[in-house]
Amino acid sequence: MNNKLLIFIIIILIIISISIKPKEVLIEHKDIEVLLDNNKLSFNEYLIGVVGCEMPASFHYEALKAQAVASRTFAYNYLKDNVINISSSAQCYSDNTTIKDKWQNNYDKYYSTIKNAVEETNNQVITYQGNIIKSYYFAISNGKTSSALSVFNEDLPYLTNVDSTFDESVNKYKVTTTFTYDNFCSLLNINPCIINISNIKRDDSNRITSLLINDKEYDGITIRKLLGLRSTDFDIKLLDNIEITTKGYGHGVGMSQYGANYLANNNYTYEEIIKYYYKDVEITSIN
Repeated sequence: MNNKLLIFIIIILIIISISIKPKEVLIEHKDIEVLLDNNKLSFNEYLIGVVGCEMPASFHYEALKAQAVASRTFAYNYLKDNVINISSSAQCYSDNTTIKDKWQNNYDKYYSTIKNAVEETNNQVITYQGNIIKSYYFAISNGKTSSALSVFNEDLPYLTNVDSTFDESVNKYKVTTTFTYDNFCSLLNINPCIINISNIKRDDSNRITSLLINDKEYDGITIRKLLGLRSTDFDIKLLDNIEITTKGYGHGVGMSQYGANYLANNNYTYEEIIKYYYKDVEITSIN
């Protein structure tokens, strides 16, 4: 092979490698301000309140760091003109007074731990092919996470079914809620109150996507909201009362918080936890 041909091949390989390299995240981090329900906060102050609200402060430090990165990433989806305009319904947030009341004598220890988790991951976000992701997360899996397509009708390749069977050992993984027939019918606006349940359909994670109640179709998410259920993986028993047993807690997409704590207690770093639940992603620092 002559030198000219070798040089030509090297140039082609360089061009190919540049073309497939993920885009850099073109966001400049300059004192981003958070507007939370019309209250102004610094970004880190906001994140401390989010992590303190969203995850038990007693969780493993690596799980708290994973939550800090997931929460920061989630918030970046609301960024415009260097302001994150977000509501407390998007991410749970606890102000200092609420946190003090919740943590009592552990306030200083827990606040310091979460503050460090936020600051040690400062400016870090989760990206997929160079773009900031929608970093959904929830409390307890039913044993497997769900896809964003199944729950939110969003085809996001980094949010797919992930095994999380270790969540099954969590307290209150399985919960039974009892309804009287009158209460059940009132919540679903069924009249007369005669119940016939059929044609239950589930997705790949065993969560209910739809079912028929008295020949009327409901999707699982609607039933969960109307009845105040912990998840859409549920079984219904028509006994003297109506017993509904749920598995897991939350919508089921993205990172399981209790799963993250389990992984952290089994020597996973926060980066490994994030890459376990969000597929083919990178952790990127925004400067």
